[in-house]
Amino acid sequence: MQQAKFSVREVQVHFLDDFRTYGFKDKSSMLRKAIDNFKNMLELESLRKSADLYSDLYSENDNLKELTETAITGWPE
Repeated sequence: MQQAKFSVREVQVHFLDDFRTYGFKDKSSMLRKAIDNFKNMLELESLRKSADLYSDLYSENDNLKELTETAITGWPE
């Protein structure tokens, strides 16, 4: 595993010092989990924005609505 050097505020150091309280084996595993969670949150936000854009495009385009209705005609409900 690669190592990286970075700076944190004192309050963050104290939080990391409590890694056992949160069920982690060490500070590094706690920080890796936090980074993974943040990455997932950013990706989810990107997906939400994309879905909103597609929704806006769909709601403003009658041709897309008609195409969708045509495509689902005959599908079981």
